[in-house]
Amino acid sequence: MDDRRTSTSTSTSTSTSTSTSLRLSRRAFITAAGAVGAGFMLYAVMPGGIRVAVAHVPGGALAPADVPKFRTPLLIPPVMPRAGTVAMRGGKNADSYEISVRQFTQQVLPAGMPATTVWGYGAVASTSKKGLLVHHAPSLTIEAKWNRPVRVKWINELVDDDRRFLPHLLPVDPTLHWANPPGGATGRDSRPRFETTPNAYDGPVPIVTHLHGAVGVGDESDGYPEAWYLPAADDIPAGFATEGTWYEFFAGKAGSEHAVAWGTGYAVVDYPNDQRESTLWYHDHTLGMTRLNVYAGPAGFFLVRGGPEGADAILDGRFGTTAVLPGPAPKDGDKFPANKTYHEIPIAVQDRSFNEDGSLFYPDTRALFDGIVGDYLPAGEFSPIWNPEFFGNMIIANGNTWPFQVVEQCRYRLRFLNGCQSRFLILDFSAIPGLEVWQIGNEGGYLDGPVNLSADHAGRLLMGPSERADLIVDFTGVPLGSYVLGNVGPDEPFGGGTPGVDFEPSDAASTGQVMQFRVVPAVAPDPTTPPRYLVLPARTPLPAETSTRSLALIEKSAIGFDAGGRPVDGPTEAVLGVVDAGVPVPLDWDDDVTENPQVGATEVWEFVNTTGDAHPMHVHEVAFEVVGRERLVLDEEGEVAVPVTPAGPMRPPEPWETGVKDSVISYPGEVTRVRLRFARPGQFVWHCHIVEHEDNEMMRPYRVGPEQHGQPGVQVMQGGGVRHRAAPDGSRPVA
Repeated sequence: MDDRRTSTSTSTSTSTSTSTSLRLSRRAFITAAGAVGAGFMLYAVMPGGIRVAVAHVPGGALAPADVPKFRTPLLIPPVMPRAGTVAMRGGKNADSYEISVRQFTQQVLPAGMPATTVWGYGAVASTSKKGLLVHHAPSLTIEAKWNRPVRVKWINELVDDDRRFLPHLLPVDPTLHWANPPGGATGRDSRPRFETTPNAYDGPVPIVTHLHGAVGVGDESDGYPEAWYLPAADDIPAGFATEGTWYEFFAGKAGSEHAVAWGTGYAVVDYPNDQRESTLWYHDHTLGMTRLNVYAGPAGFFLVRGGPEGADAILDGRFGTTAVLPGPAPKDGDKFPANKTYHEIPIAVQDRSFNEDGSLFYPDTRALFDGIVGDYLPAGEFSPIWNPEFFGNMIIANGNTWPFQVVEQCRYRLRFLNGCQSRFLILDFSAIPGLEVWQIGNEGGYLDGPVNLSADHAGRLLMGPSERADLIVDFTGVPLGSYVLGNVGPDEPFGGGTPGVDFEPSDAASTGQVMQFRVVPAVAPDPTTPPRYLVLPARTPLPAETSTRSLALIEKSAIGFDAGGRPVDGPTEAVLGVVDAGVPVPLDWDDDVTENPQVGATEVWEFVNTTGDAHPMHVHEVAFEVVGRERLVLDEEGEVAVPVTPAGPMRPPEPWETGVKDSVISYPGEVTRVRLRFARPGQFVWHCHIVEHEDNEMMRPYRVGPEQHGQPGVQVMQGGGVRHRAAPDGSRPVA
């Protein structure tokens, strides 16, 4: 276990122990410490025996230094056009959309360099002649109104012009626990067995879309990883499963509850949007393939606006009147690319690597991570293609490498998303003179109060993968000129601490740069409310919990061999589990459900992190409150001691973690506690949002309420009863 812990009093975390500033070779020898349940970390052994967390940063043939920076204007995603309005059961109207995933080429690199083949969402129907039937990565923004449902027909169109399926752009490891269409009806959604190490899968690609951050959604609409579906291609191989294990059950449920029909290559889902005004995003969630499908491009923003805790409820503390936030944002019918000036801008930050021909690079062998070339499955325990983490060597924002944005000397509202694979970002505004940055919201809506990142947190913002931040960025006092938004997060697994003290920041010439702001004079007085005067909407706290669940974060390791035949310890998978009588118990995706809260229950979940990495933990279906964090007792080897014992004291949530969230950073050697309320029955998931971890067992199903009649895995008995395997509860009463 890495002994660098966090006492996060700033957005960059503060180390509480000795650190090193050694720069590590990207080919540093990897060794492991610990075993299953006792903590695991990747280390590079430096001169003098110093162990430092490290991960190889792979890249394609195109070097970051060969890509010109700040040549491309930031693309501001336009609004996704609606396909119409439909009447829901109960009389409520809903906005309807028809959106597909397609393959196309996009100028991700600067003009004059090769285009990149990507995937992206886009509308295939519109009620308006001005509606943009455009596919892009990231995709167009869905604008939703509070308490007005949205219905989406999500279509898998990964086919060519002759309706033949398109294989994946990236290497698919078929040895994982994954969707596995070749397994047919009995072998789908499984970890297949092979007599020899297989090549990458080259068949049709399954997808299923998840609206990340949606609260109160029916499980049939949540994007369950086993509810995937193949495209309606004419050449699907005989014997392939065309839908996941849960697709048929959810299709029937959608038909009975919402009177909608699913069909070959698509699903129709409903989002109630009765949650707080918030920044959501949608992306693929296919079992064992999320890392690849999302890396190929399909993702987009989904903004919920309005309601009693929306922008109209924000007050100007000077006058008691409604505050004015920066705007406008893109509107339905705006052109693409835009010909308007926007002051509210969503920005998706991702990391990518490229080959010289402009194609996306993603590793096709485990050897790129730590040099292990065997023994691969079935002789050993290592999957041949899966990489434990991936760090691209270039940063893209809204689909372009290192873009620029012209801004006036006034205030802007910037909604950031960390859409990286494994990378923790620490956005660094501190090099922009005269800038003020305030955070007013996170994933679940507005904070309890504005947070001055410039004055109180060194102008830095820590964001784990999938986290969002709603910022007011004030350029009023910034001198005219061009300035770079930096990133001082690491090019390796993050474990907390301070950049330059506990870990080496990102490469200053590449991944340490996000985008450029070009500051020009304001064309008119700024009518917006200075963020220091904003009074954010009051929030009703969740009820007191009635039970607490102690959940384990674990990594498994094994010994492989490098090309020289030397033994190398490395991770084989990351898993979740429960803590039973103080002992972490690992569980796989297909083990029995252990988290089964009752409908209406409020619980505290404890994420007990026995690994050496920080993990961004995401729970579907709910928005939760961060209760706090507490260190765990370590043994003489620096591992989490068993039985697991909190050491105190409890640290409260960070200022930017107030309000409610859907993702939380769980630091190594700590227990992170969140409070959740479960209002709707159904089958959902919780997982780490390092997508390489998620795709190899660091995801678990959970169920609210009883098992549903006819759901997969439930046997219907004579007389209408059900039979199912008993599952451990994993909870304990509150004292």
